[in-house]
Amino acid sequence: MKIKNFKELRELNAMSVEEAAHLMGVTIKTIYRWEKGEVEPKKHCFEILLNKLAYKQQFRNPDPDFTFIDLFAGIGGIRRGFEAAGGKCVFTSEWDEYAQRTYRANFHDDHHIAGDVTEVNAEDIPVHDVLLAGFPCQPFSIAGVSKKNALGRAHGFEDKTQGTLFFDVLRILKHHRPAAFLLENVKNLKSHNRGDTFATIIGALQDELGYKISTRVIDAKGYVPQHRERIFIAGFREDCDFTFDDLQFADPKTGPILESILHDPSEEAEEHYTLNVDGKASNATSLVNDKYTLSDKLWAYLQAYAAKHKAAGNGFGFGLNGPDGKARTLSARYYKDGSEILIKQEGKNPRRLTPRECARLMGYDSGRKPEMIISVSDTRAYKQFGNSVVVPVIEEVARYMKPYILDQIRNETQVKYIAAE
Repeated sequence: MKIKNFKELRELNAMSVEEAAHLMGVTIKTIYRWEKGEVEPKKHCFEILLNKLAYKQQFRNPDPDFTFIDLFAGIGGIRRGFEAAGGKCVFTSEWDEYAQRTYRANFHDDHHIAGDVTEVNAEDIPVHDVLLAGFPCQPFSIAGVSKKNALGRAHGFEDKTQGTLFFDVLRILKHHRPAAFLLENVKNLKSHNRGDTFATIIGALQDELGYKISTRVIDAKGYVPQHRERIFIAGFREDCDFTFDDLQFADPKTGPILESILHDPSEEAEEHYTLNVDGKASNATSLVNDKYTLSDKLWAYLQAYAAKHKAAGNGFGFGLNGPDGKARTLSARYYKDGSEILIKQEGKNPRRLTPRECARLMGYDSGRKPEMIISVSDTRAYKQFGNSVVVPVIEEVARYMKPYILDQIRNETQVKYIAAE
């Protein structure tokens, strides 16, 4: 099918002018100018609509293996893993408008994205088989707790804006009683407040709701070149022998190295992350846009900062990596100075990762060809990837959970059938 123009592509996606403007982050007037041929649309805007159309054709599955809801969805990392396992998303909630923009650019849904989940009535959420939630982790993370302590603010469940969002997960679980759920959070959740926070969470899920629970801290280093530990909590409504202990994850010692995610000279240039020289990529140092190279001032500051803390016996400092290494954890603050993951360059100051490399580092792109649509600024993209999950880890968990989910669905169907006779 040959698509003639932006208007035709928009209409094929059954998208209004207003919806297109919101998705692209432009005015309605700009959309009309594109469609009248007065101004040429940006290349990435065409790609967003083309990918949405392809996604619509690929994933509009009228008979999915199971259904799920995506709470605190971010940019859809958990969703990707469960779609790969044959599931269909029937409800999405994400409060951040920029994350919503990235989510819409990469998924085509019949449902709208709900904003603040605290304002959503449980009865208004569709029936589903699985609840997925990467509930906000700042109240429990080491950095988050330190910052709140310094400011004299409450954290954990005493944090009235984020910590209590876990109770919205409980509220929805209690109302719908789905067959299973998967929750994700930072590793520090387990030790927060001397373990009381984690005990409260598990107690609520087991004792109050009666779910059978299994937990595990998983390091993504076996799947991507990044040390990233997260805790996963899986729950099933009925008794089953599911346990994370039986799942063999990839060995962190033998996982990929940074070379696998760094821009390569053979790649086609991607505006504005990489540049071609004379129409052809010549080498790695000239391939990546110079704007990602640290300024002399910032590089001098980071070196002085690291030396100061080293002299004081602290371990704080930048992380300098070559292509054969593995990175520290990518954080949401990466946009500030990139200090946790800096890439060595021959004869130049080190550089930050580009947002495309961050997409690969988090497993959103499976190879060198761009797959994830990045429709926001670099700053927003760094925050979104830093707050996200590693997709291949979720795919592994979803694959392992699937037969147990289907067993619970079948058992529920049999009980309803018998009761109806």
